[in-house]
Parts: sequence; C-alpha cells; structure tokens
Amino acid sequence: MEALNNLMYGFGIALQPINIAYVFAGVFAGTIIGMLPGLGPISALALMIPITFAMDPSSGLILMAGVYYGAIFGGSTSSILLNAPGVAGTVATSFDGYPMAKKGQAGKALAIAAYASFIGGTVSVIFLMLIAPLLSKVAVSFGPAEYFALMVLGLTAVVSLSDKSLIKGLIAAVVGVIISIIGIDTQTGTERFTFGSVQLLDGIDFLVVALGIFALAEVFYMLLRGGGGKEAPRNEIGSLKLSRSEVKEIAGPIGRSSVLGFFTGVLPGAGATIGSFLGYSMEKRIAKDGDTFGTGNIKGVAAPEAANNAACTGSFVPLLTLGVPGSGTTAVLLGALLVMGVNPGPMMLTERPDVFWGVVASMYIGNIFLLALNLPLIPYIAKILDMPRPLLLSLILIFCMIGVYGMSFSVFDLLLLLGFGLVGLGMRLFGFPAAPLILALILGNIMEESMRRALQISGGDWMTFIDKPISLGLLVVAVLSLGLPLLKKRRKKIPPDVAV
Repeated sequence: MEALNNLMYGFGIALQPINIAYVFAGVFAGTIIGMLPGLGPISALALMIPITFAMDPSSGLILMAGVYYGAIFGGSTSSILLNAPGVAGTVATSFDGYPMAKKGQAGKALAIAAYASFIGGTVSVIFLMLIAPLLSKVAVSFGPAEYFALMVLGLTAVVSLSDKSLIKGLIAAVVGVIISIIGIDTQTGTERFTFGSVQLLDGIDFLVVALGIFALAEVFYMLLRGGGGKEAPRNEIGSLKLSRSEVKEIAGPIGRSSVLGFFTGVLPGAGATIGSFLGYSMEKRIAKDGDTFGTGNIKGVAAPEAANNAACTGSFVPLLTLGVPGSGTTAVLLGALLVMGVNPGPMMLTERPDVFWGVVASMYIGNIFLLALNLPLIPYIAKILDMPRPLLLSLILIFCMIGVYGMSFSVFDLLLLLGFGLVGLGMRLFGFPAAPLILALILGNIMEESMRRALQISGGDWMTFIDKPISLGLLVVAVLSLGLPLLKKRRKKIPPDVAV
C-alpha cells in the first residue's frame, strides 16, 4: 500500500505539463541518438548537464533519464537494419535481427523489438517501485570476489553463443580479453600491448571494435560476394503483425529476460550490455530450436531487447539508493544530480522523494511514449532497405566512420576501424563467432579489476573466491554451464551400442 501511495505521489510530479514535455523530449531525443551509431547516450547526457543546471532536480533527471532509456530503446533500429549497433546494449539484437531483415522481415523484427522493449521497461519499473530499497542492500553485499565470479559466469555464455565450435568460441573470447586490457594499467601505470604507440595508451574503444567486427565486416563480406545479389530482395519489409503462435513463442523469452535484465542492471558495473547478452544466452540454452539462433529466430530479438531495457531501468537502483554508478552513462547522471544539489544514497528516499518517485513514475509515461513513437514509424524507418545496395553499403560505411571519428577526432581510430573490419571479415569466413569476442571485450576489464581487488583484500589468498557463498555459487554455475554442453556433445559422438 505504501508503494502505491508513493507511486501516486510520483505521478503527481511526472504528470505536470512541463514534466510530460520533458519526458517526451527526452525519449524522442534518446530514440534518435540510439539509432545513429557512434553518438551514444553518454555524450548526449554530458552535453545536457549545463541545460539541466537551472532546472528543478526532478525535472532535470526526468529529462536525462528519458534520453538514457530512449537511446537503449531506439538502438535496436540500426542493429536490425544495418548490423551497426547504435549503442552497446543492442549488439546482441543484431545476431538475429539483421538476419530477419535480410529475409524480408525487417518490419516484424522492429515490431518485436518495440514490444519487447516496452514490456521489459515496464516490468523493470514495477520492480524498481516495489523492491528498490531491498535490492540496494543486496547490491551492497557484492564485493570484488562476487563481481569476479559474476563476470566469469558471463564469459561462459560463449558456449551457447558458439556451439558449432567451442574452441573457436574460446579463441575469440581470449582475443576479446586481450583487446580489453590494451593501454595503461590503472593500478600500476604499466603499458600493456601498446607497442610504443601513444594512441593506444587509453586503450581501444568498444565502439571501434563493435562497428568494425559487425558493420564494416558486413560491408566487406557483401563486396566480396559481388554485392550480395543472391540474397533475398531488400525492398520487402514484411508485415508488422504477429500471429498468435509468434506471440506465444516470444512471451516466455520476454518475461524471463525482463526479470533477468532488471536484476543484472541492479548490480553496479553490469548494465544493459551484459544484461542483453545474458538474456540472449539464456534463451539460446533453453530453447528447443536453440540451434537456429543467429539465423533469424524471433526469440533471439525479443530476449535481448527485453533484457537491455530492463537492465537500463535496474541500473537506477544503485544510482539512486546507493549513489553508485553502474556504468559510464549512470556516472554522468550521478554527476548531473550532484551539480543540481541532490546527493543520491540511502537517505534519498526520505530526503528527496520527489526526485526518486517522480523519475519512477515518468518511466511509465516514457515507455508508453516510446511505443507510440516507434510503432507508427516502423514502415518509414524500414524504407532504408529500399535503397540500392551500393548506396546502402556507402551509408553503413559513412555511419561507421562518422561515429568513430566523432568520438575522438582521431584518424588512428579510423585505421583501427578498418583493421577490425578485416578481422571481422576473416572471422566470418573461417567460422569464428563474433559474439564471444565482444562479450569478453566488455567483461575483461571489470573481471581483471575485481580479481585484483579481491586478492589485495585477502592478501593474495585465492581461496577468497570460494570462501564466500555467493561467489562460490556463481563459479559453480559457471563451471556447470561450460561443462554440461561438452558432456552432451561427447554423448552424441559415442554410438549407443558402444557406450558401456
């Protein structure tokens, strides 16, 4: 009853005409930013800090939060249509979304992404409203050892994402970890894998690798095949309507991934990207047709889209109740709140309930706005597939170059983009999966930092990872998730009459 009263109080703030306008402006701007590879919500939110400085804190956070989850919502568009993820959290969406677009089902893929995003966002807002204070206490119990175990569990997802060849999947994951540690070690100041290059001291940005491995590699692959003339016609976007059987098929993945994504987002350092990969991996493991993931399975679009939007909302739990940013984006939001004179933390629910409950209520309104904005625009957005193939390839190339160059204004990053495009082409030609590389790139730094902190706290005792029940449980699940598929494969290779 208390939660309902608090929500009504929040709606009293969010439904003020000026705040409704801020919600709409935020989600609209976020959707556009998410569609364009390279922009990302971080830079947009950083530019908005001076704008929100003189605003009421609740209105300012409502506007900035709308940009954040709007960008995650809209990022699926470029992932599905161009295989160029608009934001990191929509990389997993491209695994099945882009194959659907190539089959002439772009409209259906975009519609599924919109519905899954809406449901995932709404479910997570309900969780945020009901159990945010309790979850903040759980998040505090996660120390370095627990985070290391969680990252190890995330990396075991390479098994389900590369079931055709485990060895190739593990090789790709190792390469991803190596890329993630390029640059100056923040703890010792040691240069690692820089080869004397000043440009590599800050490491390699995730966007450079993602756009190179996925989008630019796709351009090279099409050119290598002579423009892709053998593929299905690109001028058919297909129907936006879902049959009853398709609705039943995606209902389970959306529900499960919404819950998983929210609880992933609650953990500082996890966020929408890891949530989307975990959601995709979980559904591929439990689905009867898991071997069709990556070829245009609708569940492969629904699961990561529900998970990334749920994780986006879940990341507000540690931000608002603990004052701990879980990602670069929420770190910018934390800075904005401090500039506006609001101190996030355990006392925020009592000292500034207008900010907390106003933002929670605005998310309900924002998700409705996002669905109303995106669904009617799908037929027009998908018209991008009507372009002649040479023009489409040129558009993808321009988006990639503008996105990468706009981050650092460095020609060296453009050369890296070209290099990773060639790497992605080689991986595609020789059957190496790209997903494990990207996931390892995301988790590598977090896993290393957590491991080193845990060892520093324990005085170098490696038993610290199995002494704590949470980390032990996560590591056991990680071992099982890696070992069980191997046992299944071995059993399949042994003929029944030979088995003892």
